[in-house]
Amino acid sequence: MRISELFRLVYLNLSQNKFKVILTSIGIVVGTATIMMVIAIGTGGKQDVAEQFKNLNAGAIDISYESTNSSSSSGNSGGGFPGGGGGGFPGRSSGGGFSGGMAGGGFPRGGFPGGSGADDRINQEDVSLTEDDMDDLQVFVPGLSDATISFSTKADCDGGELEDTTSFTIAGVKDNYATLSNMTLSMGEFLTEENETNKEKVCVLGYNTALEIFGSGYDAYDGTVYIDDRPYTVSGVLEEMGTVSSGISPDEAIFIPYATGVKYLTGDEVSPTITLIAEDVNNVDTIKSYVTDVLLDSYPNSEFTITDAGSKMEAAMASNDTLTMLLIAMAVIVFIVGGIGIMNVLFVSVKERTNEIGILKALGCKQSDILKEFVFEASCISLIGALMGVMIALGITPIIERFSVTVVLSVSGAIISLLFGVLTGTIFGFYPAYKASKLIPIVALNQE
Repeated sequence: MRISELFRLVYLNLSQNKFKVILTSIGIVVGTATIMMVIAIGTGGKQDVAEQFKNLNAGAIDISYESTNSSSSSGNSGGGFPGGGGGGFPGRSSGGGFSGGMAGGGFPRGGFPGGSGADDRINQEDVSLTEDDMDDLQVFVPGLSDATISFSTKADCDGGELEDTTSFTIAGVKDNYATLSNMTLSMGEFLTEENETNKEKVCVLGYNTALEIFGSGYDAYDGTVYIDDRPYTVSGVLEEMGTVSSGISPDEAIFIPYATGVKYLTGDEVSPTITLIAEDVNNVDTIKSYVTDVLLDSYPNSEFTITDAGSKMEAAMASNDTLTMLLIAMAVIVFIVGGIGIMNVLFVSVKERTNEIGILKALGCKQSDILKEFVFEASCISLIGALMGVMIALGITPIIERFSVTVVLSVSGAIISLLFGVLTGTIFGFYPAYKASKLIPIVALNQE
């Protein structure tokens, strides 16, 4: 039998049983739609993770201290990279506290001789990281390319088009913060070393903050923002950056010089985060162990939170992959159920069309012709279901996006979904087709 005749026969059988075809393909419809959405949501999840971490340097290591003591200041939270969390306590006497040097690019793992001030740091309630700690880490930890310190807090702001006083996140940062966190400015310049040294009241606005206060970045530049009733001149406006999971969003923050923030906003109650940048991202774990040793020498009874950008991204990716695998497992189950449905319907179809099969064989059709006919029918049913599934996936995408889920549809995802659907129907339809091809003509013709 020629292929064209086979397809014509399949078309006639399917067109005469449209309702049965639709019911048979429901499992494939759901499975295909699920697979397409799994691919789209998985891709969207990876895009979200990449967006969240695009501000982070791959070699960044954040160090912060978090205390559960109720007497800690509730108004300040540690800055991060680009903004972390962690309450702290005032009162630690500043000072490097380390003497001696490193031999061979390392440092004595057992501690640092000649430390002055370590005894003052033993009490957990007196822990508060300082610029001196940052300097100590730069001196005693090998393999670092740069370091910075930052904090974040909330403060009431006014100015621009604001009708009422509004609370904004204020980040106290050093002049190298923008470079280390991969920030870019749409206009103006970032904070400078001179701003820090002179404790000048200048600020840089995040994208959304500039829009909220002044209506536009252009109007914000060189404008005045009142932070805690003190005027700050806007020296620059950031481009839109997106959120970061490690802390504040650059888009929603106001950046001021670190020393200015300590003087006018937090005082001694600042609870900062120190960020170190590893020269080689492959040495991050080794550097973290060195950091632990340095901090233990300074604060023997304290525990610090030490995290790196790579670990945060890996954890986020792992969560996204777990969700994707769960959705794939669900899609596979749906496909199996849909395939079993096609197989059952084809078994019934073989039973109903036994006489037809006997006539075809009596007219000279080979077993392979009968096999091809039923396999083609199964494939066509699953193809119809797969096409419907793709259309349903396209239709429900706007609904899913309303729940703040990023969905990235793609042609490749649609093709993969179609292939899965057709393959499932073909595989599950093969056995009924094989049974039909094995019918003996005389027996089939005499079948009631």
